[in-house]
Amino acid sequence: MPRLRRTMFFISLLLLGFAGACWWAGNEIASPARRALQDYHREFLAAPAAHGVSVKPFTLSDGTPCLMMEPLPDGRLGPRGDKLREQLQDMALPPPGQMIGTLVLVHGRKGRKEDYLLIGERLCAAGFRCLLPDMPAHGEHPVTTTTFGLREAEIPGRVLAEASSRFGFAAQPAGLLGMSMGGAVSVHAAALANHPWKTLVILSSFDRLETAIEKNVSDRIGATLGSVWQHAAGWFYEWKTGVSLSQIRSDLPAGKLNLPTMIAHGTMDRVIPLESGRRLFDALPKNLEKKWVEVPGADHHNVLITEFPIYATTARWMLEHVK
Repeated sequence: MPRLRRTMFFISLLLLGFAGACWWAGNEIASPARRALQDYHREFLAAPAAHGVSVKPFTLSDGTPCLMMEPLPDGRLGPRGDKLREQLQDMALPPPGQMIGTLVLVHGRKGRKEDYLLIGERLCAAGFRCLLPDMPAHGEHPVTTTTFGLREAEIPGRVLAEASSRFGFAAQPAGLLGMSMGGAVSVHAAALANHPWKTLVILSSFDRLETAIEKNVSDRIGATLGSVWQHAAGWFYEWKTGVSLSQIRSDLPAGKLNLPTMIAHGTMDRVIPLESGRRLFDALPKNLEKKWVEVPGADHHNVLITEFPIYATTARWMLEHVK
């Protein structure tokens, strides 16, 4: 009998541990731990001119914190901007310091707007103004949960409209770029009626969040446990947000897009598998101007820092379509 009690005790502990892990996972999907401001963020913000840009913080009427980056009018460039322009020397680039349009850059899950300062440095050097918002449940945004675009679709357009009004620049032409979770938000934003975007770039995003999570977990703990874990975590996510994981789909709004779209994905992505990104691309309308880019050897977290010229590829697409 004591042996049976011990067995039941250990089984109960395992079940409680599994339930706790599922609760943590559901909560982490809805409200990920917020990334703190990093030292390199502070260094950039303390001396933006060293990067060839100016940076102005502002806050939307709904409380969304944002940054506006612009190239310096005297044409000075940072080292990343210099390198990008070298990679694009076959194009007719605007003179350094001149802006030909505006880009809204939407960060990924567990990120924050300051993570895109180095991306903005490069795109400013190519001739764009860059607007960087914190997404709900990230950075300093007051909203505590995220729904991967279902409730956030209007934020990028609001960023563009309010920044244009506040700082007195023309809202057009404008492009939209999003990575991972930010890619899902951006697809939903670009599917809205009367959206302001000339083009869309998506990096390392998914067609269906539920499928991407299950594949990710199953690769680590097996298909059976992975499926159970995903469904249990999904229940906790729905309990917290009122949205089921099965509702979080980017392939459905992707099928409604009417603007040139580039989708790039790392071939070794273990967070959002390559096939998930490819299915998102395949969901785009057949007659749409579109481009699929594979980043060789790139995982989810280093897709922007391999030998592949992803920044030049992205800037080239934006320069060709934001006009």
